Amino acid sequence: MIEALVNKLENYLTLSDADKQQLKNAVVRVEDIKKDQDVICVNERPEFVHLIVDGWACRYKLIENGDRAIVAYLIPGDLCDIHIAMLDHMDHSVCSLTPLRIAYLERQKVEEIFFSNNTLARAFFWSTLIEESIMREWFANVTSRPADKRLAHMFCEIMMRYRAAGLTERHDCINFPLTQIELADAAGLSVVHTNRVLQRLRKEGMITFASKRLEIKNWDRLKAFGDFDPRYMHLREEVMQ
Repeated sequence: MIEALVNKLENYLTLSDADKQQLKNAVVRVEDIKKDQDVICVNERPEFVHLIVDGWACRYKLIENGDRAIVAYLIPGDLCDIHIAMLDHMDHSVCSLTPLRIAYLERQKVEEIFFSNNTLARAFFWSTLIEESIMREWFANVTSRPADKRLAHMFCEIMMRYRAAGLTERHDCINFPLTQIELADAAGLSVVHTNRVLQRLRKEGMITFASKRLEIKNWDRLKAFGDFDPRYMHLREEVMQ
């Protein structure tokens, strides 16, 4: 249940069996959530910290005209709201993009981890810093790169996150259940433009994207094309190869 989270945190430091047990003990229940449902809504103060066990979710903001801006994708091993132990409400919403399995961590036990377990507190702080680094890169990606490079960069980043969480079946192929609408909402593109970019990346032999699977056919070429430098993710060297 917490394996993907542990794999991700161990990109920073090694967790002891006691650390892992304390994480397991914080889980009070596991719940299945249907696709396209809000897990957490803006301005709420959740009673629990939510851990993605299976499936995909997204952080999003609603724009005044009703459009949805996806500001982050959440995959297995990601904590949706670790900061809520210190803040009084959510400043964005989290929605399921696929059927989800969520583990609920009791907020009080998470707060106890921050105060009593220096190793896990540092690991959670590291994870938060990486999220901030990724968000800065997303901002640069959406505002400064051409459309085709935006998606290439995004594909590389998600592949790295899958590797870091130990979720890859093969080094170059991952589960990728997003629709073109969901890609467009994150990349700041129209669906028509997103489709054209995907066709170009396929035609030039960099990716295949079908049946909810993403396969990177030429990793070095896709990285170069998307201006992707994984150092901003601060992962282990073997993950970034």
